[in-house]
Amino acid sequence: MQTSSNKSIKEAMATSETIRMFKWDWMERLSHVHPATPFVIYIPVVGVALYYAAMQGNLTVLSIVAAFGLGALIWTLMEYIIHRFLFHIPQTNKVFKAIYFYSHGIHHDAPNDATRLVMPPSASVPLAILFFYLFRAWGGIHYLPLFAGFLAAYMAYDFIHFSTHFFNFKAAWFRKVKENHMRHHFLTNKYNYGLSSPLWDYVFFTIFRGKASL
Repeated sequence: MQTSSNKSIKEAMATSETIRMFKWDWMERLSHVHPATPFVIYIPVVGVALYYAAMQGNLTVLSIVAAFGLGALIWTLMEYIIHRFLFHIPQTNKVFKAIYFYSHGIHHDAPNDATRLVMPPSASVPLAILFFYLFRAWGGIHYLPLFAGFLAAYMAYDFIHFSTHFFNFKAAWFRKVKENHMRHHFLTNKYNYGLSSPLWDYVFFTIFRGKASL
């Protein structure tokens, strides 16, 4: 199972293993993203959402915290669904093969490409806007903390994903997360779709802890 010694983000970027994704240089450049990008974009958004939620006056601190937690839980489910059914779409035709390669296959081909471990803003920002309006339509007065929790969990996912490929933290929970993700990469990509949480792998019976590919 592949391991890596702890590095700084700067060292990870300098030693990044990449392969070409697009034949056009401008598209190729846009496909590479610094791992800090989601935090620069979304930490202010989370802060603003929570500020306006608190200023509404009709939400208690407890309800904001609960909605924030629910939003984070919803992210873990969306992460699982997207990873399992879109990123690993059955490659039965050219269209599905292209969807797989450009959305996720490139990551499996070059798992230690530090510049392709987070979603480019050209994709993440439209998706964030979509989920904002979905929470607004569904979440009632709690839509802002729901959205904030969703984005915070997404950022946690990005950090954890980057860390599993470049860091070796000693915390027991991190070692388990990393082991599960490395099994997904190097033993069987039909299991262990949940990265930030294995919850939905247990719920849908897709957890794999063995030492050989199925």
